[in-house]
Amino acid sequence: MEVRAELITELREKFFKKLDEEETPEPRFHPADIAKVKENNVWLRRFLEHTECNMQDALNMLWETCTWRKGFNVNEITEHNVKRDYLEDGLCFIYGRDRDGKIMFVIRSKLHARGSKEDLNDLRKVIVYWFERIERINNGNQISLFFDMTDAGILNMDMEFTKYLIGLCKNYYPNFLNYIIICEMPWILNTAFKIIKSWLPPKAIPKIKFVNKTNIQEYVEYNDILTSWGGTNDYIYKFVPEVQNNTDAITNDKLDNKKVHFAEGSPITEQSPSNFGDQTNEEECLFIESKTITFNKTGNEIAGTITLKNITADKPLSYKIKTTSPEKFRVRPSSGVLLPQEQRIVSVVLQPGYNLRSLLHNDRFLVMCLPLKGADMPAQELVALWKSEVPTEQHRLRCCDGETESNEIQKSYSMLSSGISENGRPTDTLLYKISQLEKSNTKLHSDIIFLKYLLLFSIIVVILMAAMVVYILRIDIQNFVDEQACHIPHGI
Repeated sequence: MEVRAELITELREKFFKKLDEEETPEPRFHPADIAKVKENNVWLRRFLEHTECNMQDALNMLWETCTWRKGFNVNEITEHNVKRDYLEDGLCFIYGRDRDGKIMFVIRSKLHARGSKEDLNDLRKVIVYWFERIERINNGNQISLFFDMTDAGILNMDMEFTKYLIGLCKNYYPNFLNYIIICEMPWILNTAFKIIKSWLPPKAIPKIKFVNKTNIQEYVEYNDILTSWGGTNDYIYKFVPEVQNNTDAITNDKLDNKKVHFAEGSPITEQSPSNFGDQTNEEECLFIESKTITFNKTGNEIAGTITLKNITADKPLSYKIKTTSPEKFRVRPSSGVLLPQEQRIVSVVLQPGYNLRSLLHNDRFLVMCLPLKGADMPAQELVALWKSEVPTEQHRLRCCDGETESNEIQKSYSMLSSGISENGRPTDTLLYKISQLEKSNTKLHSDIIFLKYLLLFSIIVVILMAAMVVYILRIDIQNFVDEQACHIPHGI
């Protein structure tokens, strides 16, 4: 939905007018949230989008959100004052992206038991911590809730916890959800999810997507599908403190605060901004055709492209491209100047010695730009500008194996025939798949036994009911016969 700039301004003015009218001795809201209302157009736009540009509804939601944030001490929640066990056990965490490129917030249902000794308030704080962390790195973009229900049962279905999650997205994090992905949901929980649907607004119902190992690729990026979800990614969750992972906190990878260089012959050694991939401009100047770099093999070269366009009418832009794996890629040209409305195709080539399947889910590219006063700025001034200024826009790109996307069967065959898997351990992968088949077979066998007992029980119930019906009919018939006998005249 298109939200006009004047609507954002109007929402801001109405908020502060209402704030001025309320004379309270204590500050009504947290200073950080007041600053967001003053400066963050993206945040205000989300309230208008969430309410379909209904100004009064947007104002009410903004007001209630600021009230809740102050009452819950949202701005004071950090990894140091939430229950550490909840961060480290992996009940919930940020991982991967869906097919639309949105961050996924994974909830592993089997690790949470309804009625356990966990303090729900502590768990709520952990959820808010993760949501706020996502907000800091995601610039207001949507996310997908991913419920991993593998091996979950009735005891793992905590309706109060689920209702709290939905309530956060519905009331305090506007326009936050892209999908609600339910993975491997046991049939026994169908009734529970019918109740959950009733908690969602009507427009959110289509966002619910039920997936299993056979169709998960319809909604989750191929390289981000874990082995437990039927994929080949053997990622194991480990909590990484935010301050140590600010270059790529979205995927929870172990990148730390290392320098990220251009992948050319003479790497530039300036330190990358501490908020790698965190910034965006309110009005974008640089348009990137796709957020995914698709690599394909052409002859002896494996390459992809990045298409950049300066969409401004009068501003020349200076751009730079960085990668988390400079040893793998050659980017040309990795920097340059774009005139207004100019488009440029940047080539990204996989260096010799790296296989197409060595592209990992944590390979990322960062495209940054700065507006220039003039297109003829000397090179020395341009270098000084990049060292002194923070990029006005940052776009994060990910890698995609084009061959895999077009022919996954061929990929599997190639991995087996060449004896090389994506993680270099074909035997482990094969053994894992065999063990998964054994588990599935065992589960199927137990389900069949259960169904047999259920069928036997049903037959017994039907027989008993039939016997009862026959018995009742016999009594009725006997009573009828006796009654008729009493009415026959004697002596005829």
